[in-house]
Amino acid sequence: MRPYVFINAAMSADGKISAYTRKQIPISGEQDFQRVDRLKYGVDAIMVGIGTVLSDDPSLTVKSEELMKERLDLGKDENPIRIVVDSLARTPIYADILMKGAGRRVILVSGSAPGARLDRLREAGAEIVVAGEHQVDLASALGHLYGMGVRRLMVEGGGRLNWSLLSQGLVDAVYVYVGNMILGGESSPTLADGTGFSGIDGACQLELISLKQMDKGFVVEWQVK
Repeated sequence: MRPYVFINAAMSADGKISAYTRKQIPISGEQDFQRVDRLKYGVDAIMVGIGTVLSDDPSLTVKSEELMKERLDLGKDENPIRIVVDSLARTPIYADILMKGAGRRVILVSGSAPGARLDRLREAGAEIVVAGEHQVDLASALGHLYGMGVRRLMVEGGGRLNWSLLSQGLVDAVYVYVGNMILGGESSPTLADGTGFSGIDGACQLELISLKQMDKGFVVEWQVK
């Protein structure tokens, strides 16, 4: 068993989720920020890859005080469980995901992660889950998360994690805000980096659920076939 998994991302009109500098840039606007905050409110956990932590340092917290209060009223933590896929335990102990906001933090690591790093992360308040020998086994990790009570999981990238999940058939839906800009750059991160599928026969097929204009772009929702 695994949670229901959906990817949420913002990308430029040419499919880039950030510029070639790999630093986060504002692609969407206030309406989309509120949409994403409501998505966070409604999930059990939010997951990112270590690359996103090192480049963007996200807190992954619910921003609206009203939504945080609603979660507390429902008997939940004010923030979903925040998860980092981090095979070698490179998450800095001063990262916002560990320093900001209440709630549980989970670091998914491999058996190759150095023990000293794991000790520091535990001291910083993180829960450590080992899944895989040299890199995180995502299918196994999702099984662990299901066992922890995670039923709905939001994935916020980056491109490598998105690709790994999609290529292994571990994603149920994809939500994307498409902004009104072209970033370009052959090395700029895309929605799904990695080796890529060899052709249309092996490609991850999507079914359109909705399309809505928002801010200066639009939000599209797909179900993974």
